[in-house]
Amino acid sequence: MSQTVSAAAPTAPAAPAKAGKAPNPAVSGLRPLALDVAAPLVGYYLLHSACGLSEFAALAWSSAIPAGRTVLGLLRERRLNLWAALMLVVNLAGLALTFVTGDARLMIAKDGGLTGTVALAVLVSGLIGRSVMTPMVMPFITKGKRDRAAAWQRLVEGRAAGSRAFRRHERVFAGIWGTALLAECVARVVGAFTLPVATMAWLSTVFLIGAIAAGSMLGQIAVEPMAKLVRAEAEAPTAA
Repeated sequence: MSQTVSAAAPTAPAAPAKAGKAPNPAVSGLRPLALDVAAPLVGYYLLHSACGLSEFAALAWSSAIPAGRTVLGLLRERRLNLWAALMLVVNLAGLALTFVTGDARLMIAKDGGLTGTVALAVLVSGLIGRSVMTPMVMPFITKGKRDRAAAWQRLVEGRAAGSRAFRRHERVFAGIWGTALLAECVARVVGAFTLPVATMAWLSTVFLIGAIAAGSMLGQIAVEPMAKLVRAEAEAPTAA
């Protein structure tokens, strides 16, 4: 008589629940710049150059994105979206200056006025402790690492031992960029009324590239100490 033994088949371990992928801090840091800076600029050039809209109409329509994000930030988060507000101010200044026509020198000086608007906004934001330049450098310092992103947030919010030093370097960084852009504005306006128009047609671009290069290189004076503070805060025993 054969006896049948029934053995229960081993149960395979349940597959772990698929957790949603956490957003990359670097991508999260660059997204606001893409929405608040790149989108309005691309929108303006597409509407003006590709679609044939007037400069005034293109500026007006491209202002919808920063205007909407500024209002949304005030209503939902009860705080001002600094980059969106800055781009809105720049666009409004551009709208006001579109009436400056008929004189090539004034048109060149107008572009310098827009750079000057950005420069003043950068300098003022640094003075009041809410630098619009800080989010730009955040992805490059945190390098997509979540512990560094968390350390950055603690430093910005004043919850870390190095927050005071971090804020001081923030102001220095904003001061460097604001000064570089303001110098570009002054050089372009002065050049518009003292140099030949044909010269300024290419020299104004050189001024802008020079300002960006100066801001990038001199900005390392503040970026390197900020990066050290972020690394130290991320590695601190109390970081967890």
